Amino acid sequence: MSENWLDEIQWTEGGLVPVIAQLHDSGRVVMFAWMNRESLALTVAEGYAVYWSRSRQRLWRKGEESGHRQKVIDIQLDCDADVILLKIEQEGGIACHTGRESCFFRSLTDGEWQATEPVLKDPKAIYK
Repeated sequence: MSENWLDEIQWTEGGLVPVIAQLHDSGRVVMFAWMNRESLALTVAEGYAVYWSRSRQRLWRKGEESGHRQKVIDIQLDCDADVILLKIEQEGGIACHTGRESCFFRSLTDGEWQATEPVLKDPKAIYK
């Protein structure tokens, strides 16, 4: 497969593109992350989400430590070609390092961020 499709993406100056991970069946957004050319190409080749970790400055295979991999069902590019939407199947039902289904578990209520989602698994049991 030619990689010309990668050239159609509007990468940031740092060579990244924002990525939204959404459950393919319910439509729930579970995560936001970044990809570079290599991680996106690996995601396509392997069928599982591979991100670029800005904090670690390295490729990050989602679930490499937790086992909570993201099987990619569909990859979509927005109209401006500068945001990727991954429609995924979340293995283990946990996308967040806090042990929750989604990284988006806090809601602004009366001027304060309140946790509105339960912890499904203690992070200490996930990450050794």
